[in-house]
Amino acid sequence: MDTVTQTVELPAKRQNRRHPLEWKRSVVEQTFESGASVARVARDNNINANQVWAWRKLYAQGLLVEDAQVQPMLPVVVDVQPDRPAGDALEATDVSPPSVATSGSIQLQHGNTSVRIEGVPDATILRLVLERILR
Repeated sequence: MDTVTQTVELPAKRQNRRHPLEWKRSVVEQTFESGASVARVARDNNINANQVWAWRKLYAQGLLVEDAQVQPMLPVVVDVQPDRPAGDALEATDVSPPSVATSGSIQLQHGNTSVRIEGVPDATILRLVLERILR
């Protein structure tokens, strides 16, 4: 009986590469240049185009930053009531509580969670609700 010995090399197990954030941002920014295409930028950088699209999505959401810089963001809808003119809306930097109760509402949406607060919320309760939502 004849025996044939053959050496077979198996492909190396694919490892997830961890690219530096600065490089990811650089790749994404290349796709914004005039005449650039995601496919070409991906090919030039030896990565999959789907990965570049994922990084573009993170970039657009402001999430392609160092972990220490990530700030949780919630979409906020400001509802100005008809009895209060738009010019009378409180500035975002005004942290002092209003002297009189005003009408209005705050609606927060994060994932599957939606919270609507009517009137003037208590600051402590609002902080607790936001902390719970952002977990």
